[in-house]
Amino acid sequence: MDNKKDIRALTKEQLRDFFVENGDKSFRGNQVYEWLWSKSLHTFEDMTNISKETREMLEANFVINHIKVDSMQKSADGTIKNGIKLHDGFVVESVLIPTKKRTTACVSSQVGCSLDCKFCATSRLKRMRNLNPDEIYDQVVIIDKQSRLYHNRKLTNIVFMGMGEPLMNYKNVLKSIEMITSPEGLNMSSKRITVSTSGVPKMIKMMADEDVKFHLAVSLHSAIDEVRTSIMPFNTNFPLKDLKESLEYWYEKTKRAITYEYIVWEGINDKREDIIALVDFCKAVPCKVNLIEYNPIDDGEFQQASSSAINNYISNLEMNDITVNVRKSRGKDIDAACGQLANKT
Repeated sequence: MDNKKDIRALTKEQLRDFFVENGDKSFRGNQVYEWLWSKSLHTFEDMTNISKETREMLEANFVINHIKVDSMQKSADGTIKNGIKLHDGFVVESVLIPTKKRTTACVSSQVGCSLDCKFCATSRLKRMRNLNPDEIYDQVVIIDKQSRLYHNRKLTNIVFMGMGEPLMNYKNVLKSIEMITSPEGLNMSSKRITVSTSGVPKMIKMMADEDVKFHLAVSLHSAIDEVRTSIMPFNTNFPLKDLKESLEYWYEKTKRAITYEYIVWEGINDKREDIIALVDFCKAVPCKVNLIEYNPIDDGEFQQASSSAINNYISNLEMNDITVNVRKSRGKDIDAACGQLANKT
């Protein structure tokens, strides 16, 4: 097994070359590629349009490192949380989030997390490794099947808001999106995909240069450096000045507005100066703000702000013509809500 290569790490061209080098026709690579991606097959044995000898040759040289649903929990609101076991035994979590009009897959990009946000359960897990493109892709395949089975409709949206910081796994995240949107993969529209980052300026600029077509969301939570650093210590290395500059660059290149994800906590960012700072930050580029309900992670350090504080944010943002939505969390009863993914299952 140690000598076998992960076959989904090969491009279609590399697969075609493999067959030519082994005395077969190049089109055989196209057939195998289709089985692996658009048909999401997990065994060589079931590749029915390929001879037994060819399947045995593939078995001898390659492995398909597919993921497995190790556990599944259903929330009272229809949310489904999956404990996903990877080929090497590590576990990540992914979530199916249903609403009246859509179903959304919330997928993970790392085992653990590279960053240190104090309010997020995932950040308390050591980052063990990045997920491969096929491991991210497989999460979407699984959740699409669950959407069809439990909600009678295909998956409509994907958010990279699960475990990990997507931009710290840049290459693999973009490759997974390439396959998700490819006609040779899942053929989903890039406009249905949102990548959420805590803010890595260099990588935001790189995405803009690559002319990506998906949406960008930023987990902001404060527009005052001292406050943001106190809850998101990595902000010391990626201060708001640099983040703002990268977002201006993003908009200049892509002409796509940015979504800011923002939680208001009692005694942390619920004061007037916090609101004024956010309004000022939002004026840099076209954007909208999602005020997100806080989901506790058991230690009591962070408490949801009062409704009056939330209303103050809303009125000030609207007064300045900034679109604001209040997002109620789903799946809280199974620890599947934003910030709660920590492999508790």
